[in-house]
Amino acid sequence: MSDIALKPVTSSARRNKDTVRARNRREVWMLLAFLLAIWAVTALLSPRFLNPANLRDILVLAAPLGFVVIGQMIVIIVRGLDLSVASIMATVAVLAIGLGDNVFVIMALGLMLGAAMGAFNGYLVAYRNVTPFLATLATMIVLQGVRFAYTGGAPSGTLPDGLRFLSTGTIAGVPVSLLLLLAVAFCAHWMLERTILGRRFKLYGVNPQAARMTGAPVRFLVVLAFTISGLMAAIGGLVLVGYVGIVDNWTGRGYELDSIAAAVIGGAALTGGKGSVPGALLAALILVSLFNIVVILGMSIELQLVIKGTLIILAAAVYMKRRDN
Repeated sequence: MSDIALKPVTSSARRNKDTVRARNRREVWMLLAFLLAIWAVTALLSPRFLNPANLRDILVLAAPLGFVVIGQMIVIIVRGLDLSVASIMATVAVLAIGLGDNVFVIMALGLMLGAAMGAFNGYLVAYRNVTPFLATLATMIVLQGVRFAYTGGAPSGTLPDGLRFLSTGTIAGVPVSLLLLLAVAFCAHWMLERTILGRRFKLYGVNPQAARMTGAPVRFLVVLAFTISGLMAAIGGLVLVGYVGIVDNWTGRGYELDSIAAAVIGGAALTGGKGSVPGALLAALILVSLFNIVVILGMSIELQLVIKGTLIILAAAVYMKRRDN
């Protein structure tokens, strides 16, 4: 009798899961179509947009944002928001140039530092009941102060060649940073879609009380989500500084808003429980492409700010439409 009673529920849950996946795939295809459309229009206006070197630059520049977006999206899935990602990027980058020439040491310490700062954010949210906005805003400000105190306002040092290779090098003609991003994205997508941890992240975002009743370690989930975000920000900061070649106290500035906009445009719901790695990465690529188009078409660089603000408004509108549906 109990088996019979469970069948409709199981069947309904399976149908709902299939519906969500179908909707996610549809959104990804729509984002891809939009990306190709703006590329095609820009190519008609300026043929040099499709120059292989320019397209490569777009992909390389999208890589740092891609790492940050993955972490930001996971935080959003658990009903959070991480405003400290840009500050983590800058802090890790500033410290990296003072750690010598061993790129493995730089990477290890940088990733540990990013994860630790993310875990601290998670601790404030999960165990001290600080809202994600205030917790990460406070961390952002503290890290700014630490950077300026450490550098005296003017970072100095040199980047090791290994770090530059991580950002600008190629393997079989493919940028190393892009290969690394694809590997991380695959792992994140698999975790969210195929593992118990991913299901628990989403269940907590949909209904924290229900997640708690299933025995899921809800506080640990929140801390882990913010830890991943800090880790991804650290990777993004190292990749970005390796590409730019210089470090300042504002490395990664604006990535906190760009990552939130890309995550939401890519399918994440600010109320939690929903997010798509492919969608988030495509949205990040759209953002970077639009910024590149401004330069290619010879428009005012300030127009980037207009575009960024418009996209944030668009992200909010997309989120409201999803919520109403």
